[in-house]
Amino acid sequence: MELAVGLEQSKQKFIWVLSDANRGDIFTWEARRVELPDGFEERVKEVGLVVREWAPQPEILAHSSTGRFMSHCDWNSCIESITMGVPIAAWPMHADQPKNGFLVREILKVGLTVREWENREKLVNASTIENVVKKLMASEEGDAIRKREQELGEVVRRSTAKGGASQIELDSFIAHITR
Repeated sequence: MELAVGLEQSKQKFIWVLSDANRGDIFTWEARRVELPDGFEERVKEVGLVVREWAPQPEILAHSSTGRFMSHCDWNSCIESITMGVPIAAWPMHADQPKNGFLVREILKVGLTVREWENREKLVNASTIENVVKKLMASEEGDAIRKREQELGEVVRRSTAKGGASQIELDSFIAHITR
């Protein structure tokens, strides 16, 4: 509910994917019903889209109109976002995600924090979400993060392309272990 209200109040365009994975509590494995505020989808239909099934995340991140990405910071999501040059609103939940979120925010400087890991037991309220979304999407700081992320994404794409440093190292490793 807080996420819905925060997104709505930010007045920023969004796609929100509510797939089956979002319907369970990863800590208790209990199913839960995703409830949005009454009339939410109707009110945000000009700026927001709620997708209730699986969505092709890499294709969405690669689309030129995708500006930012709110993520729990699992490694695949971080790599996809970094590769596509899309800044991250980091909201880690468990496992490696807090460290990945730290890398995104503090080392690479290509994202902002939605909630500090130390406060993981606390509810993130709508105004916090609204503020982070606005800051990342519609501020000079957000623009600077976007520029840095796009530059980093270009470096990553070049390194993984044919003849790039990462591709050369991977080919060398494969040649070494298969001889």
